This record gives sequence, C-alpha cells and structure tokens, in this order.
Amino acid sequence: MTTEPPRRRPTPATATSPPTSPEPAPPAPRPERKADVRPYLLDFYPLESEGRLSTTRCRTDGLLWPPRTACPTCHTEDLEWVDLPDRGRLYAFSAVLAGAPLGMETEVPFSVGLVDLDGVPLRLYGRVEGRPWNALRIGLEVRVEPYPVGDGRFFYRFRAVE
Repeated sequence: MTTEPPRRRPTPATATSPPTSPEPAPPAPRPERKADVRPYLLDFYPLESEGRLSTTRCRTDGLLWPPRTACPTCHTEDLEWVDLPDRGRLYAFSAVLAGAPLGMETEVPFSVGLVDLDGVPLRLYGRVEGRPWNALRIGLEVRVEPYPVGDGRFFYRFRAVE
C-alpha cells in the first residue's frame, strides 16, 4: 500500500483557462426571399382567410402537414398549396371531462378526435362538435368546419354529419 497524498481539484487560482480564439466571422447574409411566395411554418391556424383547410404538397413526397416551407424528406422548396377534403371519418376520440385548457373551462365536457380525411393519406386531430361525447362512434362521418379566431384567420374543427 502506498501513502500517496490525495489529488486535489484545481482551484480558480491554479486552473488554466483555455486559450482565447479570435472573434468568429459574422455569418454570410442569407439571400433575400419574398415572404409572400413561401408558405408559412408552424402557424397554429393553418386555414386560409377564406376558411378553406389547405396545406402544402411536395411534388415528389406528397402532402405535408402542417404546411411547410420546405419538404422535410427531399428538402425542396418547390411546394404547392392544395385544399384538403372537407369530409372524413372519426378514427378515434376522447372526451375532455375535466382539466380543460385555460379559457375552455366553461365548455367542459367536449370531444376531441382523430379524423381520416376522405381520399388523402392524412389524419388530423381536432375538436368534434355536433353530438355529445357519449354519442360518438368510430367511423362516424364528420365534416371540416372552419371558425374564425378573431384576427382574420380561421381554425378548423369537425362536426358530426347528421
């Protein structure tokens, strides 16, 4: 057994600081792009001002949800706007019976669900209106219903088709 003294951690007085490097060069300016020709990204209200449910589509990879400025697969920025179907079928649902988000406490109970839109490989999540939560069924036909959010834009929800 050796009687070596314990090693100490360096103190600020004995610690050596890394060498300083020169200031990094400022990033190169990005090319100017017209904001009105590129779709927006991460807008919580993806409906257009006319109240149509729209998204972007890549010519190679198909529909993108939410609308994007570039395809996440092939990275092209050559995207087109397309309107989505206004009908679908309820794939799954749940009821909010308590613990609603702020501002929605007086609306409890209400239903939310996943809807398979007709004719496109896209399943959207949203509020389901038109029937009480305990009268909803998987496969129920619903339609997209836009509603104004007060600033000229719209959000969507689903309404049971009678």
